[in-house]
Parts: sequence; C-alpha cells; structure tokens
Amino acid sequence: MKRTAWTPFIIILMLSLALMGCAGLTAQDEAITQPAVNTVETVPDSAVITAPPASEETSTNSAQSEPPAPPLPEEGIESLFAQEEAFIAIYERVNPSVVHIGVGGGQGSGFVYDQQGHIVTNNHVVAGAGQIAVAFADGRIVEAELIGTDPDSDLAVIKVDVPAEQLVPVTIADSDQLNVGQIVIAIGNPFGLSGTMTTGIISSLDRELDGAQYLIPDVIQTDAAINPGNSGGPLLDLQGHVIGVNSAIRSASNSSSGVGFAVPANIVQAVAPQLIATGSVSHPWLGIAGGTLSPNAIEELGLNGSTGGVIISSVVANGPAEAAGLRGDNGQGLGGDIITAIDGRRVQLFDDLLGYIVQHTTVGQTVTLEVLRDGNAITVPLTLGARPSSG
Repeated sequence: MKRTAWTPFIIILMLSLALMGCAGLTAQDEAITQPAVNTVETVPDSAVITAPPASEETSTNSAQSEPPAPPLPEEGIESLFAQEEAFIAIYERVNPSVVHIGVGGGQGSGFVYDQQGHIVTNNHVVAGAGQIAVAFADGRIVEAELIGTDPDSDLAVIKVDVPAEQLVPVTIADSDQLNVGQIVIAIGNPFGLSGTMTTGIISSLDRELDGAQYLIPDVIQTDAAINPGNSGGPLLDLQGHVIGVNSAIRSASNSSSGVGFAVPANIVQAVAPQLIATGSVSHPWLGIAGGTLSPNAIEELGLNGSTGGVIISSVVANGPAEAAGLRGDNGQGLGGDIITAIDGRRVQLFDDLLGYIVQHTTVGQTVTLEVLRDGNAITVPLTLGARPSSG
C-alpha cells in the first residue's frame, strides 16, 4: 500500500480514539458500583434530583464546617436535678404519713394528723361506713374507728390503735400564704394504686365547693392529677407541708382533667381539733344571705371608688346579724347594708367574708364589721353564733 504524508496522522488519531473509549468504559463501571447519593424519591420522576457523589476531601471539609452542637446548659440541668431530688425527698418523708382507706366497696386516702393515731380524710370517704380498714405505706393494715365527720367542710377524722413511734404525722402549712403558680404535690391512692405521687401547680385560689348545706370557701384549684381514690389525701407544697385535702375534681369522665380541688389547710386546722374533741363541729355564723356587689350595682349605688363588698339581701330571724342590727334589702333591690371589711380585713367578694369567718373565728367571738348604709360608713360589732347543723 502506498504511504502518504497522512498515514502517520491517521494511525495516531485511531489510537487516540481507542484510548478515549477505554477510559469512558472505566468511568462507567465505577459509577455503577457506587450507590446513589441524595436522591429525592418522594417527588415525580421528572423532578428526581441526584447529586454527584462527594469526594473524600469534600466530605471531610463539609463535616468540619458544620457548627458544633451547643453544650447542655449546666445551670438548667442542675436546677432540674435539684427539683428532682426535692420531689424524691418529699415522697420519702411524706408517703409514710399517707394511708389507703378501704370502706366496704369504696376507697380513698388520708394522712396521719398526730401521734395519737388520728387520721384526717374526707367526709364523703367514710360517712356512713361500717368497717374502716387503713393500709400504711409499709404494708400494715389495721382497723380504724370513726371519730367524727363534718359534711359542711367535707372533712372527717378516724383513729387507729398504733404505737406512737410507728406514726409519722404531717406538718400543716398556713393556706393563707399560697399563690397561684406555686408548685404542688399530691400523694394518694388513685384507682386503688397506693402511694401514687403527682405534681402540678396551684391554678387558682378562692374557689367555692358545695358542702352539705353551706359553701366551702377558699378552696384550692390545682392541675396536679387527682382521680377517684385521691379523696382525703394531702396536697403538699415543696417543703412537704400539707396545704390542703384533695376532695373533688371537675370532669365529664370522672377522671383527671386538670381541674382538681382541695379543702384548704386552715379549714382543716379549724375543724380537725373539734372533731377529735367532740366528734362534731360548731361553725361560726353571721346569719345573713347575700352576695358580691357587681360592677353595675357599684355604679348604680354611686360607689365608683369602691372595689367591691357584700350586699346583704336578707337577715335570718333571731340570728346574730339581726341582733347586731344589720339590715337586708328584703327583696326591694339594693337597699341592704353593704359589708366592706371585717376586723380590718378588706371584703371584696362574698368568699372573702365567708373564708374569714370559717377559718379565723369561733362561735361566741365578737367581730367588727365596716358597713355602708344608705351611703354612710358605720361600724357594727357582731357576736357570732353557731351555724345551724346540716344534719
């Protein structure tokens, strides 16, 4: 074959094409053996995005460029651990004071009040009971005697015959010092599950609950879980002191809905000693019917500078208020006396007046009422009588 000047060039070009084809096959083989990276599979096929595999150097640099995880805040963690330790300490100290009360087919809770064996619980837990069985946290089960009940405060006292050294009485706090938002703890036996502890806050104060015939004032509202079986058990502050007796829930399902109620400790302190001494309670009584002044009533009466008060709608015949000369409106509108203070303590709501009478006075005690009558301020001394029995 005749060689021309083009022949070497053609040979070199063919060799170059052959080498390029081999290099392309090699690259294709590598791509098949590597897994796909960052493929988005939840969008339509036309929108699938495939990122090319990152080189080792690129991956290393990418990892190094990510910001380090923020350190855990030591102060916050320490605070949580401190709260946890406080809860554990409270449970270990108070749980031996909390008992399970079994009454026939019912059950509830209670707590040791003193070393004479007296136990406080709710009236509705033990009222009308035959045999009462008390189970302690250490497993002891003993029979209890019913000492007394007070339907109007929904409180009762029972007694067990147990050596004093085996009893751990609670410490009772001043419930007048409570605040909304305060952390609280409930210990009891919900659904019969003994020694159960729940936590929450005081979600409101100065609620009212229905007693047998009269309202229970200054009731504590809490979002700590309270269920059937908690009744009669203690509501505690972070010092482990009793601030109330868990008594009721508001729930369409009869189980915890975040709205529980506890009878305040100051009512316990007023009622329990009387039940222990006599088996019954004599509540102080004004002998009036009335209600809180509404904003409209304040305006109508020209009391725009007033922040409230209790207007007397009627006075009970032969009661303490009648003896003191207080006047009701007798159904004639807003003509009754308006109580604005008792013993120097401002009265804004009816609950303020009732709460003070129930928790801080006794039968036969004379209190001083500040009263508005026909627009004039007067002072009225009143000697409290004994409230008619609900029984």
